[in-house]
Amino acid sequence: MGSPKDSTDPQVSADSPDVLPNPVTGAGREGLAAILANSSAAVIGLDFDGTLAPIVPDPEQARAHPGAVPALAALAPKVASVAVITGRPAGVAVRNGGFAGVPGLEHLVVLGHYGTERWDAVSSTVSAPAPHPGVAAVRAELPGFLDRIGAWQGTWIEEKGRALAVHTRRATDPQAAYEALRGPLTDLATRHGLIVEPGRMVLELRPPGMDKGVALLDYFRETGAESVLYAGDDLGDLPAFAAVEKLRSDGVPGLLVCSGSDEVTELRERADLVVDGAAGVVGLLSALAVQLG
Repeated sequence: MGSPKDSTDPQVSADSPDVLPNPVTGAGREGLAAILANSSAAVIGLDFDGTLAPIVPDPEQARAHPGAVPALAALAPKVASVAVITGRPAGVAVRNGGFAGVPGLEHLVVLGHYGTERWDAVSSTVSAPAPHPGVAAVRAELPGFLDRIGAWQGTWIEEKGRALAVHTRRATDPQAAYEALRGPLTDLATRHGLIVEPGRMVLELRPPGMDKGVALLDYFRETGAESVLYAGDDLGDLPAFAAVEKLRSDGVPGLLVCSGSDEVTELRERADLVVDGAAGVVGLLSALAVQLG
C-alpha cells in the first residue's frame, strides 16, 4: 500500500508552468527529489485515457490534451525514457496522441494492450505476439450475448483489436448497468480464457498474463533507470501503482500521481500527488521540464 499521507487532501494544482506541486507523502517527496537530482536516470510512465487525454463519452474521439505533446517533447530529452502505458492498441494511442514524428519524442515508447504491444518512435513500428483466440470467440458471441441478457440499451461495444470493451457511460443509470454486467461478462470471459478488466464505466475483456504493473516493471528494468514517476486515473492503473510501491520497497525512489477522479477513490488514496485531470498532468510535466532546465 502507499505511504501514510502528511495531509488529509492530496489534491494539488500545477497552474504555474514553473512551480512543481509538493507531494503529500514522504515517499513521494523522495521520489520527486530523486528525479530532479538525476533526471537522466528517471523513467516517466503515463496512462493515456484520463491522464494524457480527457475522458470523453466516445473513446474513439479521445485525443491528447493540446498541451500534452509539447510538454512531453520538452521533458523527454531530459529523462531516461517516457513510456505511455495503455489498454488501447499501441497504434491507436500513437494516432490519438499525435506522438509520431515529433522532435523531442524520438525515443518515446508506447506499450499498448497493457504491454502486449509495443511501439517505438525510433523505428515507428509496432511489435506484438499472435492474438489470443479467445478474443475472436468473444467478438463473435458478445452482441448476441448482450441482446439475450437485455443489456443493449445505453451500452455499446468498443473494438480494441486484442480486446473488447463494453461501455455503460451512456446508459440511463451507468453504475447500475455496470454492476449488472460485471458478473455475466466475467463468466463469458472466463469461458474463453480471458479476464475482465474493470474501469470507469467500462468492462474490458482481454487476455490474462499482462497488466500495466508487469509492463512498467519490465520496461523500468530494461532501461536500467534509478527512479520512476507513474501517472494514471483508473482501476487498470492500480497494478502500475503496486509496481512503483514494490520498487520503493526495494529502495528505488518513485512518485505516484493520480489524474484526479472521484470515480476511482482507491487510486486517489494511494497517490502521492493528485492533479486535476489531463490538464493537471500536463501542468505537472511542463513544470518538471522547466525545473530540469
